[in-house]
Amino acid sequence: MDHHTILEMRSITKEFPGVKALDNVSLTVTAGEIHAICGENGAGKSTLMKVLSGLYPHGTYSGEIHYQGQEVQFKDIRSSEAAGIVIIHQELALIPELSIAENIFLGNEPTRMGVIDWDKVNASTLELLARVGLSEEPITKIKDIGVGKQQLVEIAKALSKSVKLLILDEPTAALNESDSQHLLDLMSGLRSKGISCIMISHKLNEIEQIADSITIIRDGKAIETLHVKNDGVDEDRIIRGMVGRSLESRFPDHTPNIGETFFEVRNWTVGHPSAADRLVCKNSNFKVKRGEIVGFAGLMGAGRTELARSIFGRSYGNFKSGQLFKDGKEITLKSVPQAIRHGLAYVTEDRKSLGLNLLDDIKSTTVAANLKKITNGLVVDEDEEFTVAEEYRRSLRTKAPSVNEGVAKLSGGNQQKVVLAKWMFTDPDLLILDEPTRGIDVGAKFEIYGIIQRLANQGKGVIVISSELPELLGISDRIYTIFEGAITGELRRGEADQESLMKLMTAGKKSA
Repeated sequence: MDHHTILEMRSITKEFPGVKALDNVSLTVTAGEIHAICGENGAGKSTLMKVLSGLYPHGTYSGEIHYQGQEVQFKDIRSSEAAGIVIIHQELALIPELSIAENIFLGNEPTRMGVIDWDKVNASTLELLARVGLSEEPITKIKDIGVGKQQLVEIAKALSKSVKLLILDEPTAALNESDSQHLLDLMSGLRSKGISCIMISHKLNEIEQIADSITIIRDGKAIETLHVKNDGVDEDRIIRGMVGRSLESRFPDHTPNIGETFFEVRNWTVGHPSAADRLVCKNSNFKVKRGEIVGFAGLMGAGRTELARSIFGRSYGNFKSGQLFKDGKEITLKSVPQAIRHGLAYVTEDRKSLGLNLLDDIKSTTVAANLKKITNGLVVDEDEEFTVAEEYRRSLRTKAPSVNEGVAKLSGGNQQKVVLAKWMFTDPDLLILDEPTRGIDVGAKFEIYGIIQRLANQGKGVIVISSELPELLGISDRIYTIFEGAITGELRRGEADQESLMKLMTAGKKSA
């Protein structure tokens, strides 16, 4: 097989307001190889693929893309697909209500005399499904097959577009082990037919098993490309490349004052909301002490948010078994209002859809989760509402002209402070913060860390879920790691570093 270069991205730079998402990144892919792209969440991997596929069209980035020996300037996804480059995103783009055949040929149906030729559609579909190892009927609806098979349908769809370079973004994130293995075997099969693959993945064991070369991206820069066979690459070597920076994050100084255990979760097991056989939390146990900041580390899809939401009034998944104890007594939280009454608060990762009503102003948002605290009879006391909101605006240093300002107009950091104020007003004993600084600039991060520490100093327990290891290491007193729904380790502040966490987050290997 001829191992020429099929793709060369040269000096790609992509900026968003205030952020250089990609800084002079170059990437070379050889024909007929599987090329993995690794890096922490937010390193720029998906952005690079969006540039390649034309989702960020030519003209919105600087640098050049050379494909099959020629410079290409894709203006949209259609033009990259016409050239044989197909990207399969994490969120599968299939339409659940339509059949497999309809999804594969959507917008691309073979016609005879202007009418869709269904016999031809079905025959071609069967052929494509056979190539990816599926024996489903073409008329089966997508919603009736599992995620693993849906992923294979996406690949069949790519094959129908005569794909030459297939890009898979986190292809096995939602799959169980046997489906994952099937997918990896399929990728090897495509490679032997001369199809090149780029795969973005967190699962280092899979990368080690299947990739020919690996490019590591860190903070928007391509750090290095490793050739697996020649360079003797193992998981530790990849981890070093992913995290090997000095920790320069600034954190406010904090001497914790930790009390006794007051919140405990035992044998917590929760099923996936739609896939009956999949567990999102597997027999998890953890504790939180008063005045303690407890970090939860895990890669995307590890199940941290699912764990938090299922504890917070069972607002995610199908509860199977497990117990919650607060101050030594067992409590049952079957709804969000119940969880709030018992002193829990949950600040979501997705500020827009779950935490803020963007139509509200700052003052009504601040008091939303605990109206009874300022209600006199049945009426919300508006002066009180204003006073409370203003007090939080001052103490959290939320930058806004006044608390009558709509939250939609605020920056991400200030929106986050409003959400924090809303939950602090419920005066919780346990605050669960899910990605509290995602998408926030460094200055505002520092302030939010200060707020978290103040809450702990008041004797509250704080759980922080974060994808940024430096952040967890900088503020947590203890850190639990989660991998595929199971808690794989627990490290105290002094014993945790990026590498020890990454090991527990990727392999579920217990460190000695």
